Amino acid sequence: MIYKMLVDLATKRLQRLRIASHLIKKLSFSPIFLVYLSTLLYFCIFHFSWLLLILFIFSFVLTVHRKYYLIIPLLAILAGIFFSIQNSEKNTAMNQPESVTQLTIIPDTISVNGDLLSFQGTFSGKKFQTYYTIKTQQEQSYFQHLTKKCQISFTGKVTLPENQRNFNGFNDQKYLATQNIYRQITIESIQKIQTNNTVTPQSLRRQAIVFSQQHFPHPMSNYMTGLLFGYLDKNFEQMGDIYSSLGIIHLFALSGAQVNFFIDWFRKILLRLGLRQDYVKLLQLPFSIFYAFMTGMSISVIRALLQKNLPARGLTNFSLTFFLLFIVNSNFLLTIGGQLTMLYAFIISMISGKLKKLPKLKMLLAESTIISLGVLPLLIFDFHIFQPLSILLTFAFSFLFDTILLPLLLLSFILAHLNIIIPANTLFHLLENLVKSVDSLVHYPPVFGTPNQIEFILLFVLIGLFIDYIYHKKIRIFLFLSLIILFIVCKNPLQASITAVDVGQGDSIFLQDSFNKQTILIDTGGRVSFGSNQPWQQSQTSANADKTLIPYLKSEGVSTINHLILTHTDDDHVGDFVELASKIKIQEVDVSSGELTCPDFIDKLQKAKVPYHIIKVGDKFPIFHSQLQILSSGYTKKGDNNDSIVTYGNFYGQRFLFTGDLEQDGEKELLKNYPTLKVDVLKAGHHGSKTSSNPTFIKKIQPKLTLISVGKNNRYGHPNQETLNTFKKYHVASLRTDQHGAIKLTMKNKQWHISTVK
Repeated sequence: MIYKMLVDLATKRLQRLRIASHLIKKLSFSPIFLVYLSTLLYFCIFHFSWLLLILFIFSFVLTVHRKYYLIIPLLAILAGIFFSIQNSEKNTAMNQPESVTQLTIIPDTISVNGDLLSFQGTFSGKKFQTYYTIKTQQEQSYFQHLTKKCQISFTGKVTLPENQRNFNGFNDQKYLATQNIYRQITIESIQKIQTNNTVTPQSLRRQAIVFSQQHFPHPMSNYMTGLLFGYLDKNFEQMGDIYSSLGIIHLFALSGAQVNFFIDWFRKILLRLGLRQDYVKLLQLPFSIFYAFMTGMSISVIRALLQKNLPARGLTNFSLTFFLLFIVNSNFLLTIGGQLTMLYAFIISMISGKLKKLPKLKMLLAESTIISLGVLPLLIFDFHIFQPLSILLTFAFSFLFDTILLPLLLLSFILAHLNIIIPANTLFHLLENLVKSVDSLVHYPPVFGTPNQIEFILLFVLIGLFIDYIYHKKIRIFLFLSLIILFIVCKNPLQASITAVDVGQGDSIFLQDSFNKQTILIDTGGRVSFGSNQPWQQSQTSANADKTLIPYLKSEGVSTINHLILTHTDDDHVGDFVELASKIKIQEVDVSSGELTCPDFIDKLQKAKVPYHIIKVGDKFPIFHSQLQILSSGYTKKGDNNDSIVTYGNFYGQRFLFTGDLEQDGEKELLKNYPTLKVDVLKAGHHGSKTSSNPTFIKKIQPKLTLISVGKNNRYGHPNQETLNTFKKYHVASLRTDQHGAIKLTMKNKQWHISTVK
């Protein structure tokens, strides 16, 4: 009965797809032109900019000029659909409950990382991202092995996800919205958990993930859950960073290769069992749906499955897939994964059949090169870096992953259910050692910065023309030189700037000269740890800088920091120093003699393997056609707050003072040494604490603006109200990173212009 229902369903679906494909072939225009216009229209509605609107109008006029009149009503229909989706999402986002006490857990979203639990759950048709701090080791074990669908009752807080806090930074709120999640919940205590035995695709996927983690050792278990089920555990994060640095992390983004592997083997097995080809085609569709659920319904997998099952080929196949994806997930174009997978598919469709004359090895290498060049603008727009070696690495590792690792992992998973374990973990240790060795040779990939919209579009146009005219020498050279000039412009900002980066409860001030001539970073930020956890509570957490400081620096085209000044040894100022050094080259670290009395800080210097210089009063670092001067190398020689390095600079007519965590005793010493010191912009000492910014000090130096680097809802109550009252009393304007996000002063037309993220 079930078999007949599946066959009937598949038959109807295939008939509809054939009809749609036939209609597209009858159009007077290429369907890819409709895809192009629809994409512009979509972003004009969901991510409006005047440049996109102008480009859409120009393209629409071209449509009318070519007499593609049928596109006009189709675009009108699509515009109506897009506006309807947008309004529906706005209403859903606004109509969220203020409190939730019960959720149905989505099993395959459960993640246990030390004593940190996260999952997605549903309540009254709405979806929530949920977090909980596990209280006991037994509770941890329960959630690690939980595979059933269940309901959880609890007390907790419903809050908005975090918005963007740094320029070009990650926006958790927008990211979750693409998954139809508009609120997050922090559970305080759990009252009841009630499981049921209902079998769902999500519970089956969760069972497969837990089975893999229990039966296979690390790191083999990570590759199994990643390549078979699209799930990477937190303990893969370090290796994931290395794969990302090499530009081959996309090997874990399940798509075409994995889909072809599983669909082809599914067909071979059924044909060997004697089923007719037409029955196999019909059963292929329900199997594809099942496989999509088992891999987490990622857009890349769904895209590949649609293209595999559609009867059309080439650009017609791509166009049908594009519009069908809107039915599955109307937000797919707003996600990085959705944009990349569609761009990959488009390029492959464009070059399909054009490289067949080449020998197979050359054809594969040429295809890898063209695809890498084609997606380059999108990669640097989102990630700001590109590893040229990734072209060869993708070529080599794709073969290894698709022809050796994937079959081995699938066979191991199946045999493990028969209590037969293949001892293959050594192979994965060798693989990771190989990847680490390659990374050590090319550890710092080129940084390109973030192109603006005009540069972004020009990059696509020039790269498209470069690929199209690859055999025309003169045109190729002209386009290549144009691309180099454009990449240089993207990487090197025209204006000088000073940025108080939002690193949470910490400090990080970045001084960037025009064209990246000189770069100085004062402190790196970092998390402050409290108390000692039990081994079971220890979680794999990335450095705070990985989500704040480092992406910002890369987005600004920074591949080298000339001087890193570490003001003192507190973790919220130097905690992310080692992580920063592993991602961005640092020519010199400047420290005080007092900092070298702290063993933990010396350990950081040794791990970072960066040359350091012991600064002294009077040292000067060139920047902004001036110098950043050292006013104090510390007063206590202990590496504590009053031992903070204090720096001063007169830049384009404005005087800046950066004081680290200098407290009132240090401020008094500073005034003794510099009794005539006057300041226009002050970086408030110790995050606006009442132990700093003494009224006498503020009255004496007369700042006009103070920058307060402080964490949102921090446990210290910074900035203190007394300090804020002092600033108000002496007419000092204040900008705070907890309220405004990152704060940037940019030199334009011989004046400093202030901008904030919020």
